[in-house]
Amino acid sequence: MITKPKGTYDIYGSEAKKWQYVNDIIDAFCSYYNYDYIRTPIFESTELFHRTSGEDSDIVKKETYDFKDKGERLLTLRPEGTAGVVRSYIENKMYGDAEKPVKLYYNGTMYRYERPQSGRNREFTQFGIEVLGSNDPYIDAEIISLPIRIFEALGLSNLKVNINSLGDKESRKNYTEALIKYLEKDIDNLCDDCKRRLKTNPLRILDCKVDQESNIIKNAPKITDYLNEESKNRFDKVLNYLDALDIDYTIDPNTVRGLDYYDHTVFEIVCDVKELGSSNVIAGGGRYNSLVSELNGPETPAMGFACGIDRLIFALDKLECNINSKKEMDAFIMYVSETEKEHAIYLAQELRLNGFKIELENCARSLKAQFKQADRLNSKFLIILNDADLKNGELNIKDNLTKEETKVKESEIVEYLDMNI
Repeated sequence: MITKPKGTYDIYGSEAKKWQYVNDIIDAFCSYYNYDYIRTPIFESTELFHRTSGEDSDIVKKETYDFKDKGERLLTLRPEGTAGVVRSYIENKMYGDAEKPVKLYYNGTMYRYERPQSGRNREFTQFGIEVLGSNDPYIDAEIISLPIRIFEALGLSNLKVNINSLGDKESRKNYTEALIKYLEKDIDNLCDDCKRRLKTNPLRILDCKVDQESNIIKNAPKITDYLNEESKNRFDKVLNYLDALDIDYTIDPNTVRGLDYYDHTVFEIVCDVKELGSSNVIAGGGRYNSLVSELNGPETPAMGFACGIDRLIFALDKLECNINSKKEMDAFIMYVSETEKEHAIYLAQELRLNGFKIELENCARSLKAQFKQADRLNSKFLIILNDADLKNGELNIKDNLTKEETKVKESEIVEYLDMNI
């Protein structure tokens, strides 16, 4: 038997209903906040992800699915969404649009070669938003508040926002020098990844999952102490806007995120679900004001976040959030004879085209078995056809909750269902 690759999954049945519900909530909120949907390719030039994520990032060094196509082109299955959106922004010259800033959201599969674990797979689904063309600190606050409101609408309540500022280039340079000086004397007591990162990207040491409880990390200099006046004022404005939006947050100097392109605001949203492991982050992001220009586009301030839907649904399940994943039909059409079946086919189409969720018998079951099937589908009404009623232009309708039956003229069935569903 051929089976699915390790770290991938099938979504079907009630689980698919749950995913559809979550995606509907995401779509609705993105619409409320004026974000337009964007879809980018599942694979892109390998150079795109190496340049944006950073050669020293875990994504590039350990996790990307790289391959050559038949034309010997080096391609990569997308491991995250921001790089593709920025490439599309530049390639399609969206920076010339009159409507600014450009506000986009995506929702699609990503691929990282990592050890499958709770809420984390090699194939995973991620949604995120990107705002390109605005450096307003309010945008930072909006992008933090949007996922919070989505999660609350889904039923999550035990959420925590960790926020930090990496400052501008000057602030980051001064802090990096101080951090290196502090870490050099104790680097041998940290893990091999930390030793390597001391030379390539010292800030990532603060985010190390191996040494995160080490006193060396806990007592490291705080980047907020090295922010210049401009960066500090900008961060204060972000925090003020979060207060105005009634978003609770904690300033966490060790929140640095895992990609090279971030500057100024970075944040993570964590959910208190122990089964998610030590990294209980369900969403995160930050500002990346230099990324567009680094990919040969015009100078463009930008900000975004991403959320793994797999981890989100895993958290919803563990916290027993009430997501209705039951299949529900407005009506189930029942029949016995061939002439009744032909009429059922016609009637089902008419009702579906009028916006009702309709199913009809299609397995030659007995009338008794059809009643059971209607119950399995949680049908609100039963439309029980018989030749005698059809000759009179009538339908026998049964309310599956009250069990009351009534005769309805077929010409009035749409109006009847509209009034009762």
